[in-house]
Amino acid sequence: MSRSKKARRPICTPHSSGLRFTLKTMPTDPLPCDGCGQPASPEHIARRLQRLEWATRYRPVHVAALLLGGVSPQSDADFLYAGKFEGEAGRLLKSIGMSAAGKSSESVLSEFQRNGLFLTHVLECPLDPGQEAQSSAESLLVQRISAVLTRIRRSLKPKRIVLISEWLTPLAARISRAELGCPVILDNGKPFRLASSDSSEASRDLLAALAAAVAAK
Repeated sequence: MSRSKKARRPICTPHSSGLRFTLKTMPTDPLPCDGCGQPASPEHIARRLQRLEWATRYRPVHVAALLLGGVSPQSDADFLYAGKFEGEAGRLLKSIGMSAAGKSSESVLSEFQRNGLFLTHVLECPLDPGQEAQSSAESLLVQRISAVLTRIRRSLKPKRIVLISEWLTPLAARISRAELGCPVILDNGKPFRLASSDSSEASRDLLAALAAAVAAK
């Protein structure tokens, strides 16, 4: 038989062969948020980005004193840079001798910025439902502290750090020992208790510490 009449082999697999594919379901669990370590749902990320935008607007070029809290407050009204000055934000302003009465939020936050003050939290996002138990929060704080210390050392570079949350009590010694290039200010070896029911004494001590920071900036 001549070459031209030889049967050619098909180069495609016949339909009857039934190619088989195994479909694998991709994991749907959200990745952890880079600001707090909690699952980063779209709603969580949107809220984080909004608060990050508010805070960045009033970050001083040179940070005279970094006020370090434990967990960002649940309500936006309690978050200092939202400009409502309720809850934690109101207590903080009172503690450092600032009044928001009769002033716009922009003027209050601009004054805070001009004094070289900047507030941030180890957990930059509020606790999600299911994470509100003390053990869950403490675990997240421990997981996040290394990244926060790196941010302080490389980016924020404050002249001093003031711990203002009882959440940070178990981490105070570690933060103080870290080579951050600046002193860590505590209240008799512990963070200032601004969230306690009677914070007047802590407020006086904090005011004195921050007055020295502002004078030295």
